[in-house]
Amino acid sequence: QVRLVESGGGSVQAGGTLTVTCTVSGYSTSRNCVAWFRQVSGKEREGVAHIYVGRVRTETSYSDSVKGRFTISQDSAKNTVYLRMNSLKPEDTATYYCAAAGRSCWPDPLAAAAYQYWGQGTRVTVSS
Repeated sequence: QVRLVESGGGSVQAGGTLTVTCTVSGYSTSRNCVAWFRQVSGKEREGVAHIYVGRVRTETSYSDSVKGRFTISQDSAKNTVYLRMNSLKPEDTATYYCAAAGRSCWPDPLAAAAYQYWGQGTRVTVSS
């Protein structure tokens, strides 16, 4: 059974840093796509970042809204994916979800439809 558990959410002031963690079981994060999404109440879920760690290459992508501020990384030995969020803004306030793809996540690795497994989310609040 695939299980994704997010942790590390909380409250931070604008300009601050926070790292959220996705711990995965029943699924290998190696050679599979794992992504972070976020959602604000009443809005569609937004793809924030994805990572694919293959045998010979690692691929990441970011939404324009977080590029240059957020970094996704993976510890394959721990089957854990991280999202480090720097220079946080109030508009980053959302519930952040971790997702894993049961098949190829291409051509659009930041599309929610590409992912079959989801965590319960962790809340991030950025105050001005």
